[in-house]
Amino acid sequence: MIYAEDEDDDPFPVDEDCLFTETFSQEVVYTLMGEELRIKQLFGANLGVAAPVWEAALHLCRYLEDQSVELRGRRIIELGAGTGVVGILAARLGAEVTLTDLPLVLPQLQGNVFANIPPNGWLSARPVVLPLCWGEDHLTFPSDWDLVLCADIVYLPETYPLLVETLAHLCKNGAVAYLSSKMRREHQTQSFYEDQLPSRFNVELVQRDDYQNNNIYRASKRAEE
Repeated sequence: MIYAEDEDDDPFPVDEDCLFTETFSQEVVYTLMGEELRIKQLFGANLGVAAPVWEAALHLCRYLEDQSVELRGRRIIELGAGTGVVGILAARLGAEVTLTDLPLVLPQLQGNVFANIPPNGWLSARPVVLPLCWGEDHLTFPSDWDLVLCADIVYLPETYPLLVETLAHLCKNGAVAYLSSKMRREHQTQSFYEDQLPSRFNVELVQRDDYQNNNIYRASKRAEE
């Protein structure tokens, strides 16, 4: 077991299929916003980039703390949750959280939710874990969220229109989205935030980490004309 306040971000290859051809697991204990989280990462070819806790997720957790973003009592959905570290932290702090990702990632998410049940129970409710394929089944989800959280999910350009469409549905009743991203030139990440997301959203860069090359954006859906 590894204890960590932070974890260095590994290189993120263009071809995510080359990650983790050997299957193994690693549990890391993170202390974030006064909460100790035990996060198991199931490295294997089937999970690929969904297996690790990426630095962008930790960056988003620190930002929420530094800016005193209110989480208690808020309805929150996390997209591409991976290990669930961001959403599980929000739930530990009293948010009503739904964690989403592709179906093959859900066992890792469910395991981490179970491993992080607070000693006195969840302040609001146990996080719900559901499959969500952007641009396909997003309409089965409600639009009454307070916050949409996204950490390092902008890396496949062919999915960018689907992600914008999904965010537009989830945020259409006023939800605010926070997106934390490693700014990778080879994945056209900056183009997503400068060209594609602004087609439907007001987008603001709220924090920049030069050392990690990580940005956090705040996005709110523009009124339909």
